[in-house]
Amino acid sequence: MASPSQGAFVAYLTRVRPLVEGYLREVAPHATSDAGADDLERYLYAPLWDFTRGGGKRTRPALCLLGAETVGGNARDALPAAAAIETFQSAALIHDDIADEGELRRGKPCTYRTEGVGVAINVGDLGIVDTFRLLLDAPDLPDKTRLRLARELADMELRTVEGQALDLGWARDGRWDVSVDDYLYMASHKTAYYSGAVPLVMGAICGGGTDDQVEGLRSFGMDCGLAFQIQDDLLNLVGDAKAQGKDFRTDITEGKRTLVAVWSLAHLAGSERDELLSLLSGETSDAAGLARAVELMERAGGVNHAREYARSLVRTAKSHLSNVDVLDEARATLLSMADFFVERLD
Repeated sequence: MASPSQGAFVAYLTRVRPLVEGYLREVAPHATSDAGADDLERYLYAPLWDFTRGGGKRTRPALCLLGAETVGGNARDALPAAAAIETFQSAALIHDDIADEGELRRGKPCTYRTEGVGVAINVGDLGIVDTFRLLLDAPDLPDKTRLRLARELADMELRTVEGQALDLGWARDGRWDVSVDDYLYMASHKTAYYSGAVPLVMGAICGGGTDDQVEGLRSFGMDCGLAFQIQDDLLNLVGDAKAQGKDFRTDITEGKRTLVAVWSLAHLAGSERDELLSLLSGETSDAAGLARAVELMERAGGVNHAREYARSLVRTAKSHLSNVDVLDEARATLLSMADFFVERLD
């Protein structure tokens, strides 16, 4: 159950989700050529739609609609942008599961496990390509707005893959000389742009927002998006094991460079630091080893630091919002969203 501070945003997600999902269904890509159409559906279009319709909370597309409403626009005008963001999310997750050798996504086998690696890569590529089709084919967007949205989308996708490059590269090379600032840079790029800032910005552009409104929402969304990633890190380590399922504490097994891990290694010394580094580097998956790693990170203060840092980001985000001219009801929903990002339990 959502806390009172999260309630307005949770209610907003519930209200707009049918609108988002109906539009996604309407604009989902399908084979257009008679020759080979059945095979194209089987090997390309159907797997992407099967993944996309599996959903999630639809948080990112909801932010697009909220961005439009925040500046006094119509949420429906932001549906093409919302669909583009959600389609990019599908593509990114399909590719992420391959890179991470995941087993389940949204309670089902990962796409590469059901379709094969090669097909899954191509399906993810379709999702990236389709983000721009969704904007270019939107009939009611002026050309100038489409171009501006495409630039935002391209920059968001670039920043996201930059963050992913650092995350994957550090893991591949066994790099633990990663500082807290390095982590924050990586996480901002990998998550904050597409999970917070750009959905709000693209929505505000669709809604006719001023430059001050757009940039205020960008700053608000960047801080909230980074807090969202840090909360993800925390849930994986100290969240509800039942809710996390097989993913619980996999960040330790995979040696993820999280804020908790990086901070803890910087604040442990001697045998304890060596032990934690060994656990993070050894691909351990036994419950005792995972628990010991969490114990060491808690003793180093890493868990508390990450939790407090996420909360401080939300406070800063709210201060950005105080300087933006937005509708009162939308402001309340945005403030609720900020709390949701650091208080959610799954």
